[in-house]
Amino acid sequence: MLIRSTSHLPAILFLLFAAASLVCSSTPPAQELLRGFTATPDPSVSSFQSLLQDSTGNFSLGFLRLNSNQLALAVLHVPSNEPIWLANLNQLVRWSDRTQLLFNGSLVISDPITKVFWSTETDGNRVVLLNSSNLQIQNSNASPTVPWQSFDFPTNTVVENQNFTSTMSLVSSNGLYSMRLGNNFIGLYAKFEADTELFYWRHRALEAKANIVEGGGPIYVRVDPDGYLGMYQNGSTPVDVEAFSSFQRNNNGFLMVRLEPDGNLKGYYWDGSTWVLDYQAISDPCELPSPCGPYSLCTPGSGCSCLDNRTEISSGRCDASYPDNLCGVDGGESANNFNVLRKNGVELPFKELITYQTTSSQAECEGLCERNCSCYGSVYNNGSRFCYLVDYPIQSLLSDGDESKMGYIKISESARKKKITAGLGVGIGLLGGAMVCLIAAVGVGSYRMWRRRRRVKRMLEEEDGGAIPGPYKNLGSGSSRSIEMT
Repeated sequence: MLIRSTSHLPAILFLLFAAASLVCSSTPPAQELLRGFTATPDPSVSSFQSLLQDSTGNFSLGFLRLNSNQLALAVLHVPSNEPIWLANLNQLVRWSDRTQLLFNGSLVISDPITKVFWSTETDGNRVVLLNSSNLQIQNSNASPTVPWQSFDFPTNTVVENQNFTSTMSLVSSNGLYSMRLGNNFIGLYAKFEADTELFYWRHRALEAKANIVEGGGPIYVRVDPDGYLGMYQNGSTPVDVEAFSSFQRNNNGFLMVRLEPDGNLKGYYWDGSTWVLDYQAISDPCELPSPCGPYSLCTPGSGCSCLDNRTEISSGRCDASYPDNLCGVDGGESANNFNVLRKNGVELPFKELITYQTTSSQAECEGLCERNCSCYGSVYNNGSRFCYLVDYPIQSLLSDGDESKMGYIKISESARKKKITAGLGVGIGLLGGAMVCLIAAVGVGSYRMWRRRRRVKRMLEEEDGGAIPGPYKNLGSGSSRSIEMT
């Protein structure tokens, strides 16, 4: 599966993308949409209602049903039912006969209550879907112009022969990660809080066959059908080639590159029956922005654990939370509004993209973070004296065998209290259980002793004709005579 969860769309929606079968309306999809076209969602359609197709039938524009009662306008790769492009990802509308798609020169999604949800804001004459999956609004002149096309507004995917420019960005389906172009590089960014971005991956142009000319215009990238991601500035000679596994293998499958919900940039080709992984920017999962979640530790080849080794990952998360206030005071294990977790043998992923300071000691490094109201933690290398201040919510740190690399992490006081309360609760529960077991054992023992005494009493009564035996009864004698003692 290529698409997963998102903050804008629940994870189940993207499971439906790949699992749902293509359901078309009773009316065959058109080859073009002209002014005056209108369409409403068909209540009998369970997954996708096709409205427009390309000439090959490989791609279709239509209503994609999400979470049973919402829809997005989407371009689908028909053989795989995989969405290639979505129009209104940030604002879904109801799957209702009151929702309408119309073309009046602009493609518009609206309903009578909210009015316009999404519009191309154009003045065109027809809508066509090209064999490349590019949705275009065209003016039917002697030399048609294109006032709008979907290739200029990618969501999380770039397909072969689609130019991705410096004015565009790819955004993962969960909204956490984005891809943009710099002046000579491709960059990946994470957004774990509203006002900060983490730069976690960069690929610079090698400029092996052509050089980037300063002032010569922005760069752009394109997925080449020969199996590579090419970076260009001017002309047809790439300034950089990022080769796929299928590079120069005469692969005839349709290629695409997608920014995945884990923050990795991956390339795929369609082999006629399935999407085959052809490229990934980050090969080591531990180098991803958050492979194990907040306050976790990623060990290459071994998987995930929690920074606090007294707890285990449950439901994919560690039992810790971010402090409400990151401002601290000098000295002590506990600051004003947070506690401190220290961990040796840890390292920051993609640290080459993170700024650092040189300090004389771990204590000095920790002090820089403790008094910094935007610092979530620090990692200090006792060998190089480099102090890395983490100015984004703590995610997954790398496990490193070098004990001279020391992590200082601020955690919420409530997380510590929660652990203490949980431990107390477990202790009380164990004590209560022990007491119950003890009472049960005493009761069972008393019952068994009572039964044994009754059995002995019955046996003696049978031997003495029902007389109650005295303390001097000879239990080993076959005679029923009593022994009298003077």
